[in-house]
Formats: sequence, C-alpha cells, structure tokens
Amino acid sequence: MIFGGIAWMTTMSSFNIGVQTVVPEWVRARALAIYLLSFFGTMAAGSALWGLVAERVGIPLTLLCAAAGLLLGLIAAARFPLRVNEELDLNPSLHWSEPNVVSEVHPERGPVLVTVEYLVDPERAGEFAEAMKEFERILRRDGAMRWGLFADPARPGRYLETFLVESWAEHLRQHARVTNEDRAVQERVRSFHTGDSPPVVTHLIAEDTSRRGRRRARP
Repeated sequence: MIFGGIAWMTTMSSFNIGVQTVVPEWVRARALAIYLLSFFGTMAAGSALWGLVAERVGIPLTLLCAAAGLLLGLIAAARFPLRVNEELDLNPSLHWSEPNVVSEVHPERGPVLVTVEYLVDPERAGEFAEAMKEFERILRRDGAMRWGLFADPARPGRYLETFLVESWAEHLRQHARVTNEDRAVQERVRSFHTGDSPPVVTHLIAEDTSRRGRRRARP
C-alpha cells in the first residue's frame, strides 16, 4: 500500500504538471477543466465497472485483472509519453501585425475571411504542403472554422491560403494567441516564399446582403 500510494502521488503530480505545461496560457483553464472532467469521470465509471467485475468473478481475480491493466498502462506510456520535460516556449509571440483598415470595424462583424498569397518554387510544392498541414492545425486550434490551401493552375507555384474566423473580435484574439512555438512553424512556412516582398495578407468581412436588399426595396 505504501508503494502504491507513492506511485499514485507521483503519477498524479506528473499529470497535473503535464496538463498545465503543454498548453498556451490562453487555453490553460479550458484544458484543466477537460482534464479534471475526464479524470474524475473515468474514475467514477471505473469504480462502477470494477465493482461489477468483482461481483461476477470475485475479488482476487478482479485484482489480478487490475494489475494486468496497470502493466498494459506501462506499455502504453512508452507509446504515449507525457511531455512534461519538453521545453516549449508557449509565451505569446505577438508578431502578427494589426490588420490595416481605414475605419474601425465592429468587433461582432463577421465572419472574416483571411487570405495569404504565397509564391513557391514548384519543385518544393510537396514540402510546402506538408509544412502547411502543421500550420493548419495551429490556425484551427486558435479559432479558424475553416481552412484551405488553393493552387493557381494558370501560374504554377502561386498558392492562396484561406481561413475563416467567426468574427472580427475572434480574429484579433488569434493575434494574441500565437505562441513562439507557433511562430517557428510559421517561419518555416514563410521560408518557402520566393517573392521579393512578404506574402500578401488580405482581410475580408462578410456583407449582410439580405439587409441591403431590404433597404433598397423601401419606397
């Protein structure tokens, strides 16, 4: 029991540290909430399950099954290690410049379509697409509802990255959510760009065409 208690405390400490160190600050509270919900939910379900097993096969065999489950857990730990000791720089990088607008945009306007134009050596198109997969994951995590990468058939090497965000305020939050680790991924993507100037970024906000149509219909 003493060794079991030591193992329990060590494991719990590792889990608690791991869940707080592998996520950025802006999402840490949500990550902790999901972790605690999953942990205590599975603990309650596991208690009911082992109680049912003990009723059917007896306590000695149930404990043997639990011990076998612990051994399987050790094997799984090699496959899915905790990333507690990884030195991840999850501080906000704040390297995204503010969108260039001529008038103030209402925070609730949207959705917002952001496009980024890249010029890439056609021979490195495969490498570029692979790098963009990782950047897609970051953008979706930070609030993008949709993401796409389009190639121009009339101009080989010209690519247009697009992602859709719910509102203008949500897109501004994306600017604050990008970490230094994310910046390294973006810099790798930008390294494929061969243009003389940086990739062109455009922000487009959806128009409420139905409302405009009703205004024109009035006498």
